[in-house]
Amino acid sequence: MRAARKSDLLRRILLPVIHGSNTQLPLELAQLLASEKPQLLGIVPVDPDESLSTGAAASRQLRELMRSAGSTQPLRTLVSHNPWQELLNTVSEEEPDLLILEWPTALEQLDISLETLLRELPCDLALVRGPLPPRLSKILVALRGGPFAELALRLALTLSHASGARVQSLHVHSTRTPDVPSARRTAAQRDAAFRGLQRVLENLPEIEQRHIDSGDPAGSIIDASKRSSLTILGIAAHIPATGPSFGRTVQRVLKESAGSVILVRSSQPLPTGVLPESAGRKAISVLVDKWFAENTYHAEEFVDLKRLLALKEQQGLTISLAMPSLNEEATVGKVIRTVKKALMERVPLVDEIVLIDSGSTDRTRTIAEKLDVPVYVHQELLPEYGARAGKGEALWKSLYATRGDIVAWIDTDIVNIDPRFVYGLLGPLLVNPELQFIKGFYRRPLRVGRQLTAGGGGRVTELTARPLLNLFYPELSGVVQPLSGEYGGRRAALEKLTFYSGYGVETGLLIDVLEKYGLSAIGQVDLMERIHHNQSLEALGMMSFAIIQVVIQKLERRKGVELLEDVNKTMKLIRYSGERFSLDVQEINERLRPPMLSLPEYRKGRARPRKS
Repeated sequence: MRAARKSDLLRRILLPVIHGSNTQLPLELAQLLASEKPQLLGIVPVDPDESLSTGAAASRQLRELMRSAGSTQPLRTLVSHNPWQELLNTVSEEEPDLLILEWPTALEQLDISLETLLRELPCDLALVRGPLPPRLSKILVALRGGPFAELALRLALTLSHASGARVQSLHVHSTRTPDVPSARRTAAQRDAAFRGLQRVLENLPEIEQRHIDSGDPAGSIIDASKRSSLTILGIAAHIPATGPSFGRTVQRVLKESAGSVILVRSSQPLPTGVLPESAGRKAISVLVDKWFAENTYHAEEFVDLKRLLALKEQQGLTISLAMPSLNEEATVGKVIRTVKKALMERVPLVDEIVLIDSGSTDRTRTIAEKLDVPVYVHQELLPEYGARAGKGEALWKSLYATRGDIVAWIDTDIVNIDPRFVYGLLGPLLVNPELQFIKGFYRRPLRVGRQLTAGGGGRVTELTARPLLNLFYPELSGVVQPLSGEYGGRRAALEKLTFYSGYGVETGLLIDVLEKYGLSAIGQVDLMERIHHNQSLEALGMMSFAIIQVVIQKLERRKGVELLEDVNKTMKLIRYSGERFSLDVQEINERLRPPMLSLPEYRKGRARPRKS
């Protein structure tokens, strides 16, 4: 399925239109959020001493109003003596991501208190104090990093996408002396929750950041709201030990702000007492969701090869395809013929194809040479730097052996090879100049004997790589297959990166691109299905061992501590022969190669190395 080309941050929005309250406000929101397809729900409260049939006319009126708002969703109205309970039942059935209600008239018509609303509602909530301006030009989102920061950001970005409004975040560092026991903390402690959120904001360049020190946080927010069409903030400015509360800051903003105000409350359980330091970090999902929606592509988007060629020529780019290989005589010929015919002969999208061999002992190199593809043995390239084993070594040296402004890599063991494995990688780099690095992903059927099980591959990805990235590099948690062998990037970025020589090369490159260029520089593309030869469990174990090493080494560098010793770089493999178990020690030492740009041989015009 193709990913959306927008920020799909709030997928299901429920907008009740309550008879007797200001029906115009939810209808305006429905029109504003039309691209997000909100679901309108008509509600007609009826006094308990009256017959429900008295609500028939009001129900028809609401349906007509909702149709006039241009709703394409099935229209439904509820006529009830207990409209709050009916609404709760609907929320439980529909499971929306967000319920939007008008403040305060919706609560009055539903005959509930704020405490009841916050206690019983099982989904995220937005309370809107209108009226909305005819056009949103600027949205102010006040953030302290608390438990509602994620939802406030999601709603601000969703409304910005729908209206084209600019978004400004406001972080007010309070210099006021705390006057409640739960707030008696140092300034550093009070801002601890925001530090996690700051990490997210730094990767959202479309949000203008503003930070101020103030002894009157509410007054600062109110003053900033004068220059905005809409202000969004969390319902709880602080979290009391017991019971929900607006907090004095929120009450003042709600009362005194000149423009429209939206108060948000997340359905996630609230911690008691003070805000935990980790509260702001939950907002990382906003960043990841947005990145996934905007930077995930599909190979079918790029089937028009002539369009890609035109983009390449307009930008004055050259493209190299490097294929790492080791004993792939069964598949290498078909891989080369397929790609060469489609992307060099029919449409000259790729300027060069090279095979970077790791010392094959079968006919791999001979087959490639007969197909007129330059072949390099990576152990023989740059001999002054020594010869190491490993795929990462081949990829690093492929930068020396190629010339293109864009370099793409695909493995040579793909059984179901198709040109999409290459043009799918090139397309995002050609259409999005901001991308520096692109990863492929696909469904990987697992062959067990003669049976092919769909989607059973990628065991190291799911059991090792993605859990580690989720733990330590959550920005990368949306990368579907961080270990895929099909990826590429711009030479100007790749030549500045370090390369691990072994199994850890993919993980290392992904982390380095994130740290050097930011999440927005990474893209991923759905290459559909990939069939290849699956490795043994023992080989997968060694791969996992190497990946864990890489993540720990990256953390060592980031934290400035040493965690690994030499003894940690050997793995004890369990061997079984007959009825006897034994241990075999295997050294798996993930070593780094420096950025290719740091080599004088590379900088000297990168003279073409001699082929094997």
